[in-house]
Amino acid sequence: MSDTRTVGFSKEDEACAYLKKHGYKILERNFRTPFGEIDIIANHKKDIVFIEVKYRKSSFSGAPQEAVTKSKQQKIIKSALSYMKQKRINGDMRFDIVAANDTGFEIIESAFTAEQGRYYF
Repeated sequence: MSDTRTVGFSKEDEACAYLKKHGYKILERNFRTPFGEIDIIANHKKDIVFIEVKYRKSSFSGAPQEAVTKSKQQKIIKSALSYMKQKRINGDMRFDIVAANDTGFEIIESAFTAEQGRYYF
């Protein structure tokens, strides 16, 4: 396994612990679909939350959340809808980002949204 993937998995482990401290109940990790992968799926308050974890060693490349591009968002949204359909879940969903760097973590709630009616299955 590459060093980058090892660091990524380690940061996802740490992000899960951080999320649990903030009231999230982890349901799934690294959920794969034909559209892509969702790092973490959790319950928080009354929402099913799809969470992308992004880590940056330094701010030289920009803030971690800036790496969640529109293209990446679309893959996460399609994967989330696939998850909801597969698990037969109806309810509110939200897309959060956990931005991580060497000083800690930040949860960005509702970091992006799915455009109503744009995605079909």
